[in-house]
Amino acid sequence: MVQPPIETYQQALPHGITLSCRAAGVRGRPVLVFLHGFPEAAFVWDELLQHFAQPAQGGWRCVAPNLRGYEQSSQPKDVEAYRPKHLVQDLAALIAIEAGGAPLGCLVAHDWGGAVAWSLANRMPQLLDKLAIVNSPHPGTFLRELKTSAKQRKASAYMNFLVRPDAEALLREDGYRRLFGFFTQWGGAPWLTEELKQRYRAVWDASLTGGLNWYRASPLRPATPEDRAASAVELPREMLTVDVPTLVLWAMEDAALPPELVDGLDGYVPRLTLEKIPGASHWVVHERPQFIAERLAAFLAQ
Repeated sequence: MVQPPIETYQQALPHGITLSCRAAGVRGRPVLVFLHGFPEAAFVWDELLQHFAQPAQGGWRCVAPNLRGYEQSSQPKDVEAYRPKHLVQDLAALIAIEAGGAPLGCLVAHDWGGAVAWSLANRMPQLLDKLAIVNSPHPGTFLRELKTSAKQRKASAYMNFLVRPDAEALLREDGYRRLFGFFTQWGGAPWLTEELKQRYRAVWDASLTGGLNWYRASPLRPATPEDRAASAVELPREMLTVDVPTLVLWAMEDAALPPELVDGLDGYVPRLTLEKIPGASHWVVHERPQFIAERLAAFLAQ
């Protein structure tokens, strides 16, 4: 079967930010939006964009933006420009343009993309019919675990490395050895081909600081003697509830985001479908793309 082509374009938003986007499918069709995380970029969704754009899979218009700070999207220098309210503003503006005033069929998100997706679904639920999250912690359970769990604080210790002022220089050493270690140190990454490594290097060459600024702008990381971080944060319940139908796919071997993060999730997300994925890591989108596609298709059909 001939796959729909991937389009690339720059989408200017009304508030002065531009997002470089990848898309497949016919404009005017119902829309799915896919959000990437760190240290990735929009291209990681290409297989799913083409899959769901096929007429046999619903003929969706599928859009994956490079988020603020990444690839050829706008890269503000001020760390404050990466606070959640600005990231949600970007996404809301993109949805208004791409969906033409209709709600999204579904917002699909992984890792840091999920942080924006959880926030948008809380603040502007009218913009989407459904939400699908892949290994991205809900802010309520993540804050709880950072405050109460030594296991989570240890698993998240890398975040305090990524906010260091010298993080860029250290991550660029030895051809991005440490960044590739994010993919390979927890069980290997047979999907990480040399061609894919080259694509990652191009993204990091262009936009490493932008990705790191997401960490620098967020207090949701383990506290240190110099920085109270998560220990100083209180989130009111009204900022945490999500009342749209939500699918959460959770790879159970995620070393950075342990399974305890989905405990109690239904208290924040009453219309929750939770599916745990044994034997998969944080990089499950690469490891099991067909499985992700199957579960997402079933959720869209409900």
